Amino acid sequence: IMKYLLPLTILLLAFACKQEPEVASQNQPDEVDAQELSIPLPPNELYGKLFRRVQLEQVFPDGKTFVDCIPKVEPDSIMRAYEATSTAADFDLESFVLAHFDLPPEPASGFQADPDRSISEHIKSLWPVLTRRADEEADNASSLIPLPKDYIVPGGRFREIYYWDSYFTMLGLVESDRLDMVENMVDNFAHLIETVGFIPNGNRNYYLTRSQPPFFSMMVELLAANSDDPFAVYRRYLPAMEAEYQWWMEGAEIVSEENPAHLHCVRMADGTILNRYYDRGDYPRAESYREDVETIREAVANGRDSATVARHIRSGAESGWDYSRRWFADGENMWTIETTDLVPPDLNSLLLEAEFNIGYAYQVLGHADQAAYYDSCYDAREAAINEFLYSEESGYFEDFRWSDASHTGRVSLASLFPLAILCADDEHAETVIANLKRDFLAPGGLPATLVETGQQWDAPNGWPPLQFMAVWGIANYEESDDLELAMDITRRWTTNNERVYENVSKMVEKYNVYDLSLEAGGGEYPVQDGFGWSNGVYLAFKSGIENLTVE
Repeated sequence: IMKYLLPLTILLLAFACKQEPEVASQNQPDEVDAQELSIPLPPNELYGKLFRRVQLEQVFPDGKTFVDCIPKVEPDSIMRAYEATSTAADFDLESFVLAHFDLPPEPASGFQADPDRSISEHIKSLWPVLTRRADEEADNASSLIPLPKDYIVPGGRFREIYYWDSYFTMLGLVESDRLDMVENMVDNFAHLIETVGFIPNGNRNYYLTRSQPPFFSMMVELLAANSDDPFAVYRRYLPAMEAEYQWWMEGAEIVSEENPAHLHCVRMADGTILNRYYDRGDYPRAESYREDVETIREAVANGRDSATVARHIRSGAESGWDYSRRWFADGENMWTIETTDLVPPDLNSLLLEAEFNIGYAYQVLGHADQAAYYDSCYDAREAAINEFLYSEESGYFEDFRWSDASHTGRVSLASLFPLAILCADDEHAETVIANLKRDFLAPGGLPATLVETGQQWDAPNGWPPLQFMAVWGIANYEESDDLELAMDITRRWTTNNERVYENVSKMVEKYNVYDLSLEAGGGEYPVQDGFGWSNGVYLAFKSGIENLTVE
């Protein structure tokens, strides 16, 4: 493996040098069995009729609230009480829920920004507020999956660790000299791989059907790059890296020309295996049950199969882009969602990076045969990404519809992931960068897509992880010595962050990159100050900007 690998934080420093539908059973045979792992069943299974009624009647405005509640007594006792009282004329659903469940704990919201602190100092002082202590064991049928080490949560309604958020949070932890927390979080993810078999969307039992964009090997890479003994880091986490990769590749040996897709794996026309997002459930999400039921009803009314649509919805959540027009067949309406029919450039770039990092670990540890195997996997995927996922028509890497071998034509910042992972060939990269400068560059950064649909992963919203991956990708291929475009995006984004912080004294989850007159464009969660990945990307970007002035 000859690829030159540059850790992301170091990259920035280098700038100085350059009706409720019928759905399938909720006990799918290919799902993780929570009970076998001594993890309580998810709330949709524990509480059945009660769960559905609470969510459909919106006892809580946010569907995530109920699934994060902690029962005061055993679930069986709650359900017996519900069956005994729910048909009474004076039954009050909300009162019943509050009598039998404790609401999820809300972090203290009194954290105040110090006007005398810089935004960077504010973020560093916020890490303890976003820290959650190691969980010895789950509370009485709580949906929380315990973790052995302390960890950082994103903030607001996101009360648990989230997979791909954590990588970008770690960038800020490195800048804050908190390598201890970086190591804690990598250990927690390795623990999940060892116990659950993969890294779920978050450490909740209702997330056990899906993962998120696979950044684990890059977390290991980041930790190794900042360690006194990087080889020891790779040796320690190699089994977990490989186990996670094999989870994504499950079924690769059985796909065929006649049956080209199974789980996450898709066989391309030349026989190469690429991957798709694929949730192992085909029913409404527990945390967004009402919203999913409404979408599925609309899809069924338009002739679609409810279970298929439910899986597409859930798989869109696995992508982290929940939701975006990139997943909608008509580019506008969610009921047309087609996630599992698409082979995405972001996912395949991240799995390419995993192949590189696993192969590199085997190489430095002296296992030539295993290194050669992953080297061959890397070469095959790199060629396939350039062959199948690049669209000559649009000049971007696009989601590829494997069922009819067509590009969707719905461009997004996912196009920059092959550049960030250094797998785009030079001609493709040059075209993508030129087109991005023409189409995406906005006053406050880069929008996720170019069309406003009302979905949060479309224009006008810009998202921290996409800014970072875009800047990294451009910097990998930019010929100009001063990396002007990458630094321009960096400055636009950090200035946008600073503008919102000046207005509301908060870092928020996403930002409006078009209209800078808004007080806090892109929205925020009011529960507590945050937001994990916004904090991390800001600190990493500011480190790069500040080092431009160093002689």
